[in-house]
Amino acid sequence: MSVVPAPRTRGAEAAAGFGSGAAVDPRRVLPSPRRGDGGARDRRPPVPSAARRLLSSISAADRTVLTLYLVTRIGVWMTAYCAGWLFTGDGRAKEAPPLLSRWEQWDWSYFIRIAEYGYSGGPDGSGAAPPDNREAFFPGLPLVLRAVHTVVPDWTVAGLLISFVGGAVAVLALARIARMYVAGVAEPRADGRPHNGDAGEHAVFFLLLSPCAVFLAVGYTEALFLAFALPAWLAAKKGRWPLAAVLACCATTVRVSGLFLAAALVVEFLTSLPAATDRRRRLRALPWLAVPVLPALVYTWYLHAGTGDWMAWKHAQERGWYRQFHTPWEAWQNTWDSAFAHTQTTGYAFMFRAELVAMVLGVLVLARLLQRRRWPEAVYIALTLWALGTSYWYMSIPRATLLWWPLWIGLAHWSLRRPWIRTAHLCLSAPLMTILAVAFTSGRWAG
Repeated sequence: MSVVPAPRTRGAEAAAGFGSGAAVDPRRVLPSPRRGDGGARDRRPPVPSAARRLLSSISAADRTVLTLYLVTRIGVWMTAYCAGWLFTGDGRAKEAPPLLSRWEQWDWSYFIRIAEYGYSGGPDGSGAAPPDNREAFFPGLPLVLRAVHTVVPDWTVAGLLISFVGGAVAVLALARIARMYVAGVAEPRADGRPHNGDAGEHAVFFLLLSPCAVFLAVGYTEALFLAFALPAWLAAKKGRWPLAAVLACCATTVRVSGLFLAAALVVEFLTSLPAATDRRRRLRALPWLAVPVLPALVYTWYLHAGTGDWMAWKHAQERGWYRQFHTPWEAWQNTWDSAFAHTQTTGYAFMFRAELVAMVLGVLVLARLLQRRRWPEAVYIALTLWALGTSYWYMSIPRATLLWWPLWIGLAHWSLRRPWIRTAHLCLSAPLMTILAVAFTSGRWAG
């Protein structure tokens, strides 16, 4: 038995877009109308689900942070460009050196040599590297640099790209950690009015406009380390311990500071244990916290296999950078003499003074963390200060401040209650940031 369809009126046919008396094809699908685009959006390829999830995870506050990051990167490149024209090294030069050469300074030569020839190879193809103490640098950045170089032919561009992407990841993670911290310890402002601004944006502002911020842009380890360390800390604060351990493991491949982060994770794990009913289940994640130590052990074994020295990393640090153990007061005195006793040239004396200021700042940050009973963060800062403050003299402490995320979060929390702190930081830190950026890009020691 056939089924006769209900009759369709002329008005219904016209409304559906069919002419009078035309046969209706039931398989025809009409596009849903869109306002103002004539259906053009329907012809666009669908957005992959992975990309859609990524875009949905970036909030408006995150976009503000990324905009701030991009603008400051442009500012750093402008500084490098101007430094190339103003400080050529030859007062009679008519042409500035290539812009990329401004970034090929100091430690960058070690990273590119390791990436290109390894720890035991040389450019002459003999397979024997000169005694240049390259063992002092962990393999994380050279490995990533070599991988990126397979796609980006220029080594310098590859290094800059790594730092650019790593810095973007780092500032997003720092902003989210800052929001989490400030949400848990919100206090009224001194004048009783509500807080204004975003804690994450403030923390990123203080980091990106800090005196040594140029090192987040160059092909150094700071940006890549933070790209692993800060997400690791964020995962730990959310109780995702396996993820935190894996990310901290990646951080350890980049810098020895990953071991300090691992110690802080252990303290965070122990001080945040839940009630007894859930403690047994939580303790099952404890073995994961040993994972961040593995890269240091593997690297030590690798260097021993090549050199026969189990302490090859430490001995390279001693030969190249005078990092023999000295008591803290001896290190302070040696740095003080280098800064004020007129034994160094003015450029080095200036930077030794910056080392002293950075050490005092680190001690103040540590004292504040202890006062607030922030034990995990205090462990991280204390181990960092001990490692940098017990060598012959201080070296690279100003640059290490970039890795002190409790400092930037603390300043953000403070500035929410006292907005003038942000203005003061900008006025005092921005000139120093410019000076150090010029110093680095013109080949002078900048910490």
